[in-house]
Amino acid sequence: MTDAARQAQDHGVSNAIASGSAARRTYEFRVVTLPRSASRGDVRRLLTDEAEYGRWELARTVHYLGGQRKVWLRRRVLRVAATL
Repeated sequence: MTDAARQAQDHGVSNAIASGSAARRTYEFRVVTLPRSASRGDVRRLLTDEAEYGRWELARTVHYLGGQRKVWLRRRVLRVAATL
């Protein structure tokens, strides 16, 4: 991984999203800002690693005029019921 991908700024943000009335799904969101100097291959590798090892999925991507990219990742928060 190049220095550009390592310089990606990571902003952890938590939100809850309800889908439907009966089923509630809660997601954890993460916003990653990638610099202009990050190549397409580095960005793909970064997102693939996050999806494979961190169980993140791509929620939204924005490409800005200067070449900067902002990526929103989300993953489902698993609620564990106490067994005691």
